[in-house]
Amino acid sequence: MSTRITVTATDGHELDAWRSDPDGTAKGGIVILHAIYGLTNHMGDVCDIWASQDFSAIAPALYDRTAKNIVHGYDQTDKGRDSYAAIGKEQILADVAGCMEALRPGPVAISGFCTGGSWAWVAAQELPFDASVNCYGSHVHQWLDYKPGCPTIMHYGDADWVVPMAGVEAIRAANPEVTIHVYPGAGHAFFNPEQASHDPDAAALLLSRSVEFLDHQFGAPGS
Repeated sequence: MSTRITVTATDGHELDAWRSDPDGTAKGGIVILHAIYGLTNHMGDVCDIWASQDFSAIAPALYDRTAKNIVHGYDQTDKGRDSYAAIGKEQILADVAGCMEALRPGPVAISGFCTGGSWAWVAAQELPFDASVNCYGSHVHQWLDYKPGCPTIMHYGDADWVVPMAGVEAIRAANPEVTIHVYPGAGHAFFNPEQASHDPDAAALLLSRSVEFLDHQFGAPGS
């Protein structure tokens, strides 16, 4: 069961986060960046999902930079954009780096959904992560000047209304070393059961592929 913790960013800022740990020894850690809505309860569930696969997981509340407990409804994307606009790159990276350090020693991956996937893309270049699992990052196709500095797997639905397939192909062309999976008929946010676009089959496949990827990158037994 995920619990709320406090993480200290590398610039000294303290922020809330969800954290889950496996019952036994963790194969590694994963930092998960929330979508535009903020640190929802769903992000705690995502941490639990990763813990069930024997990874320690932390999902930070990036909006804590402006005020505590900012969570927007799924019909409030404009407010979410305003919240993300209120924090800058260096602040986000300081928060992410603090979470990464909280999961060391051992290998740590960066992940994120939607806008969080966009910042996970940036963090994969700027911070020493061991792997990256990117879930329909919304701005990646517009931020191709960034290049992941670690092995990366990406997931997009071919019915994503935020990132068109032309954008996905642009990412693929600019990053031939990156593994990109496309899910037929899946829309944006297909991993989230709290949203109408949830696709349980695609979500299950995303998870199994991601676990297999991290097991390989982290050198888990049997991978």
